[in-house]
Amino acid sequence: MSGSSEFFLPGGGDGVLLIHGLTGTPAEMRFVGKGLNREGYSVLGMQLAGHCGSEDDLLATGWRDWYASVRDAADRLAARVDRMYVGGLSMGAILALKLAAERPQQVHGLALYGTTFAYDGWTIPAIARLSFLLPLAMRLGIGRKRKFMEKPPYGIKCERVRQRIAGSMLAGDSAAGGLPGNPWPSLAEFYRLSARVRRQLDRVRAPCLVVHASNDDIASVRNARIVEQQVQSEVETMLLHDSYHMVTVDQEHRQVVARSADFFARCTAARVSGQRVAVAVA
Repeated sequence: MSGSSEFFLPGGGDGVLLIHGLTGTPAEMRFVGKGLNREGYSVLGMQLAGHCGSEDDLLATGWRDWYASVRDAADRLAARVDRMYVGGLSMGAILALKLAAERPQQVHGLALYGTTFAYDGWTIPAIARLSFLLPLAMRLGIGRKRKFMEKPPYGIKCERVRQRIAGSMLAGDSAAGGLPGNPWPSLAEFYRLSARVRRQLDRVRAPCLVVHASNDDIASVRNARIVEQQVQSEVETMLLHDSYHMVTVDQEHRQVVARSADFFARCTAARVSGQRVAVAVA
């Protein structure tokens, strides 16, 4: 497996752990990481186990390995900061929710970007929408060597950014662009994780900023509504109208950074004052 592609940006006493998505890379969190760092936050853009290498590297891991790498990264960042916030993209948002459910004293707020409990966006073909059945297929030994290939627009509305990231992905530079396909066994692991986290949502006490594209091509807004309806904390939703799934790199990523920094600042103020977070209207 290739070396780590994670990044650490030292800043103040408030830290943000950033978690990328399935088959993704810390690079997809770098815009947000740099923006938050300019606002004074210490930022760790972690790398999930099995990622940024080959498809075989990914297939050698499962959701428990991915989550173990999140726990390890959280411990490393928490040792360096006074308060820790967590942001995640796509499956990274699911892992962030799991961490918050299981470590309420460690996670003080969440930024959930393009939350994905199911792949149900407008570019997902009908057969792929049945991928929630993959855990059963894997138990039956069906499709272990198959995968769903990524297709345009690859979750990115901005053509310039899409060309750069897709070029890296299709050229085999997984550290920069991620893998070009989702192996069925890894998708089965994703759906096992998703099902477990949905059962844990009522344990989430950290305030949540939900950022989702209204025209998300990978995960519909229904995924964001699940968070709004099931977590037991303050939820603030920001719908974007000029982006697709990869909101951390797409055309409105600066607005994403500004809203995230503002939300975390309000979380800190509320914690210091002992009051609830004042949720802004979208």
